[in-house]
Amino acid sequence: MTSARELVSAYWAAAEARDWEAFGRLLADGVVYEAPMSRERVSGKAAYLRFNAEGFTTDWHLTVQRIVADERTAASWIEMNDAGETYPGLSFFDLADDLIVKITDFWPEAYEPSAARAHLTERL
Repeated sequence: MTSARELVSAYWAAAEARDWEAFGRLLADGVVYEAPMSRERVSGKAAYLRFNAEGFTTDWHLTVQRIVADERTAASWIEMNDAGETYPGLSFFDLADDLIVKITDFWPEAYEPSAARAHLTERL
């Protein structure tokens, strides 16, 4: 059994490495991603993998600042560096059967989502 902390740490490591195969192994088939700041929801592993692999075209990098977890939930604080700008991100994870079933991301400001990923999301 993988701890929630290990699962979320592996999630961020795979994201930073752009290792979408490893990233996908951490997700439940029915994973749901929500970004309240941009009012987006992505449903399902295949769509969420595409959302990440295709939807972000800049050379971003992230550093995990902290992960707090219990048995079925976790929260992480990351620092995102994108185009020379650094900003915080907070993510909340729901877990089941050693997989991530829901992710909710909060970024510092509301923003309009990229048109390049509109076909992968629904608006909240």
